[in-house]
Amino acid sequence: MSLLSITGLQVSYGAIEALHGIDLEVGEGHIVSLIGANGAGKSTTLRTISGLVRPTAGLICFRGTELTRLAAHEVARLGIAHVPEGRMIFPEFTVSENLAMGSYARRDRKEIPADLEFVFTFFPRLRERRSQRAGTLSGGEQQMLAIGRALMSGSRFLMLDEPSLGIAPMLVESIFERLLEIRRERGMTILLVEQNAHLALQVSDYAYVLETGRILLHGPSAELRDNPKVQAAYLGGG
Repeated sequence: MSLLSITGLQVSYGAIEALHGIDLEVGEGHIVSLIGANGAGKSTTLRTISGLVRPTAGLICFRGTELTRLAAHEVARLGIAHVPEGRMIFPEFTVSENLAMGSYARRDRKEIPADLEFVFTFFPRLRERRSQRAGTLSGGEQQMLAIGRALMSGSRFLMLDEPSLGIAPMLVESIFERLLEIRRERGMTILLVEQNAHLALQVSDYAYVLETGRILLHGPSAELRDNPKVQAAYLGGG
């Protein structure tokens, strides 16, 4: 069953068309990855789903609700959490204050302490550094904080934009292991933009390959890993 469905999505920045009518589906409880070179339209796709960018054509439906005319805060209230590229934490706030900002718009206030404990359990470093200013954290710790802040929103649909960017390889592995655990523990659905195609195809169930704003290939991640075109272009094969 599709939780998110995109049909014929077109996005332009002035005279430049960034997405040329893409179709995409994300099944509930699945991890779906978008891979492709810089400028392929991956981040634009996430930003359009979030309501940060307006499409010129096409439909985006989430749980049967059409999103393309909604403001970003309205999209977030439907249960979509977006961890943008570059993390966008509040550097002068403490870890605890950043996490509290994630839960700011929630109505189920009684559930917030349990979710905070859940975040601290999955990312113990955040518990250790909860009184520390976020801007003094390492890149990997800031990524943990950005994901934790998204989880504090109570959302069950998580979009991640380049979570491995600028992070030490050891911490990247740890973060992606946690994402798999979060999916298992909470039934979280994840839409992942990741330039590290090896990693993206390893953790996801299904994948789309974007090239200059078009879907070039899509299918189960295991099949795309064995596809000669994908191996040659993105996995260092051929």
